[in-house]
Amino acid sequence: MEKPRSNDSKINSVQKKLVLRIVACVAILAVGAGIMALLVINKKPPAEIKTAERPIQAEVVRVVTEDIQIYLTGFGQAEALNKVDLAPEVSGKVVEINPHLEVGEVIEAGQILFAIDPRDYQAAFDDARAATIQWETTVARLKRQFELEKKRLRTLQRSRELAKEEYQRVKKLFEVDQVGTRSGVEQAERAYNAAADQADQMEQSVALFPMRIKEAQSSLAAARARRVAAGARLERCKVRAPFTGRVEFVRLEQDQFVTPGQRVVTLADDSVMEIKVALSSEDVGRWLRFETTTETPGSWFSPVRKVSCRIQSTAYGKTHSWQGSLDRVVDFDPRSRTVIVAVRVTANQARHSRPEGLPLVSGMFCKVTIPGRVLPQAVALPRQAVSFENTVYRVVKGRLKTAKVKVVRNQGDQVYISSGLQPGDLVITTRLVNPIENSLVSYAVKPGTKGVTP
Repeated sequence: MEKPRSNDSKINSVQKKLVLRIVACVAILAVGAGIMALLVINKKPPAEIKTAERPIQAEVVRVVTEDIQIYLTGFGQAEALNKVDLAPEVSGKVVEINPHLEVGEVIEAGQILFAIDPRDYQAAFDDARAATIQWETTVARLKRQFELEKKRLRTLQRSRELAKEEYQRVKKLFEVDQVGTRSGVEQAERAYNAAADQADQMEQSVALFPMRIKEAQSSLAAARARRVAAGARLERCKVRAPFTGRVEFVRLEQDQFVTPGQRVVTLADDSVMEIKVALSSEDVGRWLRFETTTETPGSWFSPVRKVSCRIQSTAYGKTHSWQGSLDRVVDFDPRSRTVIVAVRVTANQARHSRPEGLPLVSGMFCKVTIPGRVLPQAVALPRQAVSFENTVYRVVKGRLKTAKVKVVRNQGDQVYISSGLQPGDLVITTRLVNPIENSLVSYAVKPGTKGVTP
């Protein structure tokens, strides 16, 4: 009976320990909850910080519509309009060379550039001249002889008539009147036949004289032609400058033997130069000004308007510029789809206005600006103000608004817009990266942009 009591005491002891543990846990939780409640009661709320919207700092321009001059730009190399390669027209040894015949020298028109040994050609000319004189004498002699032979022919014809009358008279006397002898009749007949034969021969000779004169005149004409040809060859022994020009190429030495067609000198006339400029066919079709009053035969461009063009050297920038004039359409290149136009520059235009400035010379690579048509009532904006999607950022009541615009042309650092903006609109010119629509904008207004020459 004692053994079960021991087990009950053990159970009671375990229960008491469990109860004490639970009570201790509850007490600890109660104390923690009390401390938490106390901390919550004594906690002060944090100070409230007010946040303000930060505006975007930007520069804006006020939209102004105006008529804007469109300019077409291209590049080309200045070249002398007239350039000629000179070659001897006769062969021979060079016996004279102009002392100024050097590359870069300017030689006046008519000056002798070089001379070829003329002795053979002088002898040929003298021979042709002598033959001409000989045939001129022959023609004159034949004409004089022709006049004399015609007079002699008239005398012989009269002698033939007299001999015929005498023969008929003698014959009648012998046959009718029985006067005279037969030998007398035969003698009269022989005299008549002799006179008739002389007259016939003279008539034949006189009839041949016009043909002989024509033959002599033909020979005279041939001799004169040979004299002219020989004179031309003799004259070609001296090669003269066809115009006042700059020596661009020389390959000639004293005593050198030259042949016809051998290029030895190149002269360039710098009084008028030309620059061939390639322009986009789209730009030409939209902006280049053509004459409308002149009808062009065939399918080709109408004459262009002779507008003044600005020329700048690509090597010296804007410090060296000249004026030229648009002259004509030269060609259309189907590979690049460009229209080649020619701009002419006179000698006066090629000279720089400043004494220390360089003139426009052959070989310079230049930028050419050609005024085209006028774009009516358009807006000019800086290039950075318009996105690649053809949108701009406006300021409306201090907020950023995106607007779609129609871009007509990009010219230099400017963009020309025909629609999408109204006069007085404020357009942001500061470059912005993905701005949020309707953002607050703090701005400063800059002067409006106008179309300028690129």
